[in-house]
Amino acid sequence: MGSTLRARGGRLPLSLAARVLGALSLLSVGAVHLQQYLDLYSDIPTIGTLFVLNFVGATIVGLGLLTPVERLLGRLGGPVLALLALAGIVQAATAFVFLYISERTPLFGFMEPGYDPTAIAIARISEVATGVFLGAYLAVRFLRRAT
Repeated sequence: MGSTLRARGGRLPLSLAARVLGALSLLSVGAVHLQQYLDLYSDIPTIGTLFVLNFVGATIVGLGLLTPVERLLGRLGGPVLALLALAGIVQAATAFVFLYISERTPLFGFMEPGYDPTAIAIARISEVATGVFLGAYLAVRFLRRAT
C-alpha cells in the first residue's frame, strides 16, 4: 500500500486492512465461481448462469472496495463504501448458503455432486473470510462514528 494509506505509526489502519482483505477474499469467491463455471458448470441451466453472475458481482464489488471511493465521491464515499461492504457480505453469505443447500437437496433442479472438494473448500473459506473481514470493516466504521 502507498504511504498515503498508512497511519502515523507506519501501520495500515484497521478499517482499511479489513476492507482490503474483505475485497480480496470477495474477489477470490468470484474467481472460484468463474473457474468452476469454466470447468464444470457452464452447461447446467440456471446454476451456470448464477456462477457467472457471482463472478461478475464479486468483481464489481471487490474492485469498488479497492478503489479510493471516499476520495472520488467526497461526502457520498462513506455511504457508498458501506453499501459495497454490505453487498459483499450478502453475496458471500448467499453463495455459502446456496452451496450448503445444493449439497443436501436439489437447488434449481441441481444437486452438488462434490466433484471438486478443493474448490468447495476454497469457496467456503473465501466466503466466510469475506463476511468476517467486511463485517469487521463495517463494525470499525460504526464504532468510530458512535464515539
